[in-house]
Amino acid sequence: MVDIRGGAFFNQVIEVLNDLTQQGYKYEILFLEASNETLVRRYKESRRRHPLDNHGEVLQVIQEERELLREIRGRANNIIETSSLTNSQLKGQIVAQYGGDRNDTNSLLITVISFGYKYGIPLDSDLVIDVRFLPNPHYIPELRCLTGNDEPVQKHVLSQDVTKEFMEKLLDFVNFLIPHYQNEGKATLMIAIGCTGGMHRSVTLANKLGDILTERNYRVNVRHRDIMRV
Repeated sequence: MVDIRGGAFFNQVIEVLNDLTQQGYKYEILFLEASNETLVRRYKESRRRHPLDNHGEVLQVIQEERELLREIRGRANNIIETSSLTNSQLKGQIVAQYGGDRNDTNSLLITVISFGYKYGIPLDSDLVIDVRFLPNPHYIPELRCLTGNDEPVQKHVLSQDVTKEFMEKLLDFVNFLIPHYQNEGKATLMIAIGCTGGMHRSVTLANKLGDILTERNYRVNVRHRDIMRV
């Protein structure tokens, strides 16, 4: 594990990585990050001093740290955005990616995450799919308080002709991309599906896509980031 607390050693990380590449060694970089707001809150709650802090302005040193880490982040095989994760959820993602047996055919871990655009796009997304064009169950009184985990909402969303056509195109797109990501040695793929509030359409389609990919023997993790916000 490496971070800026490594001092002089940290400054040599890029040189070491270049040497490893030149010598033909393969390595993986797991990069953990969080939003500025989350990091400021964590430092205030823990009362720990940031390693770069010599003037008491936490937000400024966080931005300085991001600049120092920019090249390493760009080389990362796997980036996990931890702002909305509990410790157990983070552990689960790491275990799912690095625990147990891994082989060339199923080493790619695909995370399908639903979200609401009103709360922002997940920072670690690889693909962002906007489904706000689909008919919105929010405007149907009997469906408004339900979510895409409930059968009535699922039936309503998936029965629409536009949804059926869209899912065919989305699956064709994803099926084309996955083998190319695998060939490039990508460790994780995050597919973010967003609607307005992250409760109905995005949840329904994330579940559906996750089910289909699981049936095709891919390693899949489905998450619903904003389903509990309302």
